Amino acid sequence: MTVVPRVVLSAPSSGHGTGALSLGLLAALADRGLDVAGFKIGPDQVDAAYLGLAAGRPGRVLDPRLVGPELIAPLFAHGASGAGFALVQGTMGLYDSISGHPETESTAAVATALRSPVVLVVDVAAMGQSVAALVHGFRAYDEQLWLGGVILNRVASPRHEAMLREALDDVGVPVYGALRRHELPPVLPARRHGMVPVVQRDPEAERAVRRLGEAVTATVDLDRLLALAGSAPELTVTPWSPQPTGAAPAGAPPAGATSNGAASNGAAPGGMTPDGAASNGAAPGGMTPDGAAPTAAADTGTVPGGTTPGRAVPAGERPVVALAGGPGGSYSHPETAELLRAAGAEVVIVDPLRDEALPAGTRALVVGGGLPEAYAERLSANRRLCIAVAELARTGRPVIAEGAGLLWLARELDGLPMCGVLDAVGASRDGLVIGYRAATARADSVVAPAGATVVGHKQHAAVLTPRAGERAAWSWEGGAPEGFVWRGVYASQLVPHWAAYPEIAARLVAAALVPAEATA
Repeated sequence: MTVVPRVVLSAPSSGHGTGALSLGLLAALADRGLDVAGFKIGPDQVDAAYLGLAAGRPGRVLDPRLVGPELIAPLFAHGASGAGFALVQGTMGLYDSISGHPETESTAAVATALRSPVVLVVDVAAMGQSVAALVHGFRAYDEQLWLGGVILNRVASPRHEAMLREALDDVGVPVYGALRRHELPPVLPARRHGMVPVVQRDPEAERAVRRLGEAVTATVDLDRLLALAGSAPELTVTPWSPQPTGAAPAGAPPAGATSNGAASNGAAPGGMTPDGAASNGAAPGGMTPDGAAPTAAADTGTVPGGTTPGRAVPAGERPVVALAGGPGGSYSHPETAELLRAAGAEVVIVDPLRDEALPAGTRALVVGGGLPEAYAERLSANRRLCIAVAELARTGRPVIAEGAGLLWLARELDGLPMCGVLDAVGASRDGLVIGYRAATARADSVVAPAGATVVGHKQHAAVLTPRAGERAAWSWEGGAPEGFVWRGVYASQLVPHWAAYPEIAARLVAAALVPAEATA
């Protein structure tokens, strides 16, 4: 059972101010001394990072496409543990879904799964009494949805506000706040900086969040909003746990087991098969090369060096895994570090922009998908760390590079020298490649055995030539093979969520325990 006061903040569409209001609400309530937690629906790690900055604890993504609908409530319960208030920031419009599956992947579907009231943020700059028809329509569209009220954004004047409140009162919709057009200014660092301002604890980002909190404190009835959040019923789910099913929290957890807190056979929900169809009709998870969901005692293939992930971590031996990040967190989902620790690793942050060496005793490196491409010059300028990463890879140590981490391992990017681990050249292009992919592993790697399938997300402007190495990482329908597998290196612009595939952490730790001579 999980009892957490909570609301989902959504809007009729993108552009209504949901992001700024979410940050402001968390900052305002945290300033009151309340322990708060922030979540972002969808794959956006940047929004989640800023929610974490405002809340003072890691912000997390809740993406039904990446982790499966069954994991949404357990992941929420885990991330909101101990909080006095949790805010879930929606994506796009309340009922929208990029993939065309709003019944499971929309903000409304997530709110229903969390048994949470929804507060609709409405930009009313060009709207009068019609706001009542709009909100009433959103409320009536899905009888399972709990629309708790609205917050009005970009109100023109006191008279305008009175008109809007009267119209909404006529249809029985509470108004929790009204902000004037100038009260949510664009104060956050430019989007191209990605997660860096949060990871680096940039004072400008911290000031921006405080300013949004002050604006919300002055314009939103926080006590009434907390009362609404407190009326949410308890969640009857077991919180997700990074610990493998049936394993003790410390020492030597068996690898290859699932950590969703709900599966009855020790496997992540679904046990994805090579053709992308879930073996039991459930969500992605539990990578298997033959379509059979692994049991808690099953191996998940052989990692580089010939080690089986099911082998226990020797007592007292916790291999150091360097995780790319900074003083404010990592470029990976927060669950990644939790899974690595549960699998037996000592996780140490390495800052690719500032640190000139890997942590002492590093036996593996993970570069998460939140590292932005815009920092290519600073990544290139850090030659000492580039050399250290190249040497780690040369000796056969496991290296996982997701998203822009792939570009960092290349020979060069836009003419700038990088780590030189991969014989490939990157070039930035106009526009973004963005979307989900159901991918099949082309070769055994530290991430997955050949034939295993995952669902991941891609978002990048730069591309590599060649697109894949002699041993490609992935293939998917409608695309050429992508990514690189070389010695202990796995590099791809595809970013899966490790909570759906906890065996990745187990495979990495198992590979980190192999002597360097064996892996090379």
